[in-house]
Amino acid sequence: MSIAELNLFPLCLGGNVFGWTADRDASFAVLDAYAEAGGNFVDTADVYSAWVPGHSGGESESVIGEWMALRGNRDRMVVATKVGSMEGRQGLSAANIQRAVEDSLRRLRTDRVDLYWAHVDDPETPLEETLGAFDALVRAGKVRHVGASNHEAARLAEALEVSEREGFVRYEALQQHYNLLERGYEGALREVVTAGGLVSMPYFGLARGFLTGKYRPGVEVDSPRAGAAGAYLTTERGPRVLRALDRVAAGHGVAPATVALAWLAAQPTVATPIASARDVEQLRPLLDLAEVKLGEDDLALLDEASR
Repeated sequence: MSIAELNLFPLCLGGNVFGWTADRDASFAVLDAYAEAGGNFVDTADVYSAWVPGHSGGESESVIGEWMALRGNRDRMVVATKVGSMEGRQGLSAANIQRAVEDSLRRLRTDRVDLYWAHVDDPETPLEETLGAFDALVRAGKVRHVGASNHEAARLAEALEVSEREGFVRYEALQQHYNLLERGYEGALREVVTAGGLVSMPYFGLARGFLTGKYRPGVEVDSPRAGAAGAYLTTERGPRVLRALDRVAAGHGVAPATVALAWLAAQPTVATPIASARDVEQLRPLLDLAEVKLGEDDLALLDEASR
């Protein structure tokens, strides 16, 4: 089975907020609303939310695992998680991957991960070792597909070559930083993805919330990401992109966040953008992505404004 046969919902729900800015009840409410809208694809990582005082990582996986167990819906959900960034679990050695996947499976209360990401590249470990470990997990039925997150073009190309040469499972997807204000993907990295027949699943599709339109001159936003998102206001491009988003959003009767994600979804190689919501109100405009298709004029306006 290829990753294309997973029948992914147009929006991948990011799990980074679960156990962090969304507690258990808020997380369950978001997950319920997402599933009720037809959503079936949730992305998390073993390291979420280790940056919170008193947390050690795995909190997001545990929330998702408990939710699936209580709802009895594991078989209709596509679950992605990552390995390589947790304290004490850094790197992509075979031993680390083997231990980490067992911990993730336990927290997720499942017997398989649908998409297992190499969270960050590990140049210290031979690709043969890393890919051999992923291959063993796929053969054992504990992982269905593997992907690369935060990899540069040359390393991703090399990984694909190693898989071809050794007969190992290959990366089928790339998770990369990509949005209207961060377009560095549109170069050598996208060329590798295209040539290799991979798909991409961008994170930070809303530029840490800036592309929702809630960050405006003189407006204070209560968010742990406010500093990073608000920095876009200090550039010429940031406000220019917001004006374009407002115009297109008004034409479709949707929120700017919906348009920002729809622009991403229309880009070459993109299978589904990843976006998170800490409550149901934040989730609603993200779900509208499934109903919105931008026209050529819309795409051209946004493209010009974001360059």
